[in-house]
Amino acid sequence: MLWFLEIMDEDSLKQTDYKINMSALFIVIMCFFIPKVNAIVIVPKAPKIDVVSYVLLDAETGSIIAKLEETKPVKPASITKLMTAYTTFHALKEGQVSLDDPVKISKNASSIGGSTMFLNPYMDVTIEDLIQGMIIVSGNDASVALAEHLAGSEDTFAEYMNMYAEALGLKNSHYTNASGLDDEEHYASALDMALLASQIIKEFPEYFHLYSERSYSFDQAVDPTTKQPILQYNRNKLLRRDASIDGMKTGYTQSAGYCLVATAKKNQMRFIAVVTGAKSADDRNNSAYALLNYGFRFFENKKLVDNSVSYGEAKVWKGAEDTVGLVAHQEIIKTITKGTLKEIQRKIEIYEPLIAPLNLDKAIGKLSMVYNDEVLAETPLYAEKIIKEDSLWGWLYDSAILLLNKTEN
Repeated sequence: MLWFLEIMDEDSLKQTDYKINMSALFIVIMCFFIPKVNAIVIVPKAPKIDVVSYVLLDAETGSIIAKLEETKPVKPASITKLMTAYTTFHALKEGQVSLDDPVKISKNASSIGGSTMFLNPYMDVTIEDLIQGMIIVSGNDASVALAEHLAGSEDTFAEYMNMYAEALGLKNSHYTNASGLDDEEHYASALDMALLASQIIKEFPEYFHLYSERSYSFDQAVDPTTKQPILQYNRNKLLRRDASIDGMKTGYTQSAGYCLVATAKKNQMRFIAVVTGAKSADDRNNSAYALLNYGFRFFENKKLVDNSVSYGEAKVWKGAEDTVGLVAHQEIIKTITKGTLKEIQRKIEIYEPLIAPLNLDKAIGKLSMVYNDEVLAETPLYAEKIIKEDSLWGWLYDSAILLLNKTEN
């Protein structure tokens, strides 16, 4: 190769250098134009189901995964009993009543019709009996008996139900009775039902297991033929289809159609699926099951903001230290599409200039977690530690620099 270069004239060498340089430049330019290859994340649309409305909610993060007319007020039928139960649980929590309190059954309660736990005015019944009869076998008689016992009348009890609905921010719900029988002024939305179910799970875990009971028999309700307690089965057949499904409530009236609130827990995630206005019991079951499977198949919960780590350092002026670490005070977990975590970008904004003293409770910046130009999570950033003022000379020096920078800008 050296011999070859020796016999080349000067012009040839220049041309060769030029070609080599141009080739190198071409390679550099091409590097800039190579497209960045991101991970391809494919998420199909939510299942197409034939119902009036539906919603799929992550109970932990509050994220809505799928929805259709989720805020539309509809007749909730026996899903009403979620609010009847919630109101009853609060009465127990506040010590107004106890589980073993005896309840007198009125003729009105025992003759209400519809689904029943076979109550009559001569029975010796407790609040605990009524709660089980209402939740497991959807007893209308149990619901009315609880309402009358707790509030004096069902109408007054409905006022309490509406007060709790307002307190929970259920914007499209209004109750006129405890059982869910049809009334033009009695309604709720799929989203409100999901939010209520989520609240029951979080606030009253000690009663949640009742929603997964598959059957119930009340000792005093005896079959006249066999003389044995009448055994009734939970109408939520999804409890027998999948072990991850552990509640919550079915509903049906002719005008409401078939409704269902179903919840399942898998892989540290809990989803709540609500469907309303299905044409049959099988349709509501299959629809809710499809929504739950969709959630578990394509989504996951990830910690996007960690309050135990530092998110970098920022310059501090007039301080005893020149920099300070940036930390978040809250942990944020979000429901995201599987496979997108690595694509989420971290954007930090500093409220400059940061001038000492800095304490721990004043925000000095903002952290945003962004995916495809959508902000998934946002939180203030704070000083990792207290920064005191610098000595007089340091303070004066930084003041002069800041003044100079301000003048130049």
